[in-house]
Amino acid sequence: MIAHPFRRIVWPLGIAETLIWAATFYGFPALLPVWEANLGWSKTDLSIAFTLALVASALLAPVAGRLIDHGHGRKVLVGGSLLAALMLALLSQVTALWQFKLCWLAIGIAQSGTLYEAAFALLTRTMGDQAKRAITLITLIAGFAGTVSFPSAHALVGLLGWRGTLLVFAITVLFVVVPLMWLASGAAQGHSAGSTPQHSRRFAETLTVFRLPTLWLLAIAFAMFGLDHAMVLSHLLPILDSRGLHPDAAVLAASMIGPMQVAGRLAMMAGERYISSLTIACCCYISLGLAAAALLGAGALVGLVVAFVLFQGAGNGVSSIMRPVLVAELLGRRNFGVIAGFLALPYVGSAAAAPTLAALVWRAGGYDRVLEVAIGLSAIGLLAVLAAWRTAKAAP
Repeated sequence: MIAHPFRRIVWPLGIAETLIWAATFYGFPALLPVWEANLGWSKTDLSIAFTLALVASALLAPVAGRLIDHGHGRKVLVGGSLLAALMLALLSQVTALWQFKLCWLAIGIAQSGTLYEAAFALLTRTMGDQAKRAITLITLIAGFAGTVSFPSAHALVGLLGWRGTLLVFAITVLFVVVPLMWLASGAAQGHSAGSTPQHSRRFAETLTVFRLPTLWLLAIAFAMFGLDHAMVLSHLLPILDSRGLHPDAAVLAASMIGPMQVAGRLAMMAGERYISSLTIACCCYISLGLAAAALLGAGALVGLVVAFVLFQGAGNGVSSIMRPVLVAELLGRRNFGVIAGFLALPYVGSAAAAPTLAALVWRAGGYDRVLEVAIGLSAIGLLAVLAAWRTAKAAP
């Protein structure tokens, strides 16, 4: 049985994260075909807007983390949610491409204070040894954000059009997400009384961590994971088509990756007391490499697509838990927010660049070459994690 204060933090924050991810992240791919058909703008132009959001979110993640380190977690999470609601409402009224891009840029600012990095920074700061379990449970709940977003967007577009759909998203964020963020962040800060790690008051003191090789090795490891996962996922339907999979089966395979993320997290919960954090982290990279290898062989044996879905989903699902856990275990909880925010830069930045890079690799050697590169990226990431662990444990 989870302790009462724990429930007051995990359930509100888990539901809030599910809805904010559904509205501000998965809402884009869910509505992209409708925008392309109704607004007359190219898929490339529309996608640039989402890239702007990801870049803004990554660049501002250290700022949000720094504010959370200084005890302003409630202001960050609630303020970000309010901004998200406002921008979704404005997005529903756009008539020009520059307005569309500007709205998504602002949504990216909101994402920096509302998505996993900010939530996990708050939990790591306030919950100590309970943070890992809280993060795991929240990712189990929020793992269904895509499952919420795609069907609801499809149904609402049929009833209200895309503009009405965005207004429903905005209202949901304003009247559901904002109160839940307020409750969860307040409960977390109350739960932490007297137990939070001290942050560095001068930013120069915080910068000393950037001299540690462990930080840079983790940056490489996270970048490789983000690049690998996003390269494959952003081109998944054409990759599956190149393997000879029927379009309906390809959509089914893609839709099962989300549930496999949850399955991977459940498996981790069952075995985490027996397995070290290093072993779990290594399994994430091995799982991603096996997923790409399975997809590479699926041209000859289509059944390997099932193995791909399992490994890709489980590996990515567990990695979202292990990133903050590794940062806390190898670099400590002091100044966690700004450090984790900095490490979000290579992860999110590489994910933003991945679709373009995958397209360039595809032109040079087809999707077989894309998958071979993905296998190589997972191997580099695995070596970087091992090196980061060894360096951190060897430090005095």
